[in-house]
Amino acid sequence: MTTTFEPTESLAGRVAVITGGTGGIGLATARRLAKLGARCVLLYNSAAPDVAAAHAASLPGTGHLAFQAQVTDSAALKAVAEQVGAQCGAVHILVNSAGYTKAVPAADLEALSDELIDDILKVNFRGVIATIRAFMPLLKQSQDGLIVNISSIAGFTGTGSNLAYVAAKASIDVVGDALAKAFAPHVRVISVSPGVVDSSFVPGRGADFNDKAAATIPLRRIGTVDDVAAAVQACATTLRYVTGTRLVVDGGRHL
Repeated sequence: MTTTFEPTESLAGRVAVITGGTGGIGLATARRLAKLGARCVLLYNSAAPDVAAAHAASLPGTGHLAFQAQVTDSAALKAVAEQVGAQCGAVHILVNSAGYTKAVPAADLEALSDELIDDILKVNFRGVIATIRAFMPLLKQSQDGLIVNISSIAGFTGTGSNLAYVAAKASIDVVGDALAKAFAPHVRVISVSPGVVDSSFVPGRGADFNDKAAATIPLRRIGTVDDVAAAVQACATTLRYVTGTRLVVDGGRHL
């Protein structure tokens, strides 16, 4: 099979696996991909199984699935990958949107405990690599795979919820470039890097923080989960001759 990487307007016949699939960005991404015909598999951790199943059933189209699996549990990821392979065959798109963080000022090194550093890196770096490892055989099987890692402008600005989160996202960006080269041409790898997004991802950040951040952003508003989802959609449809890079979706906040 020779892939030409031409743009497409349809994802019919394609299977998309989304970690953090019941979260804001994950679910918004699933809705966009499903609307274009993709069969979506939502991976979740803390949501109730019936809620996750309801989310999957609410997506456009049919055949969507939901599986519980922590990204820090490699055995569970492998088991889910086997189930996805048995029920869906090859995987064409993997979106790594599961994550965890906690706001700690960069100057407060005492608050950035060893335990917090380990937890942040375990979820946001090791978890992404473990998920890619589990699903890579199915992505390669498709001969036209795409991995989108939901990163952050923290990875190249050095400004984020905490220093460990900055390190995790920078690592994912660089390792993503390495994977893009290692698995080309059969699997593409792209980082989508949001700035401030209107979601509950960072505990303790609310309307006051969002309003202050919006005033500093050139496009004068913070991002939405659908802004990020639209970027993932573009990676899968319009931006198909793209790999080994980052797509910044921040309204110009990094400037």
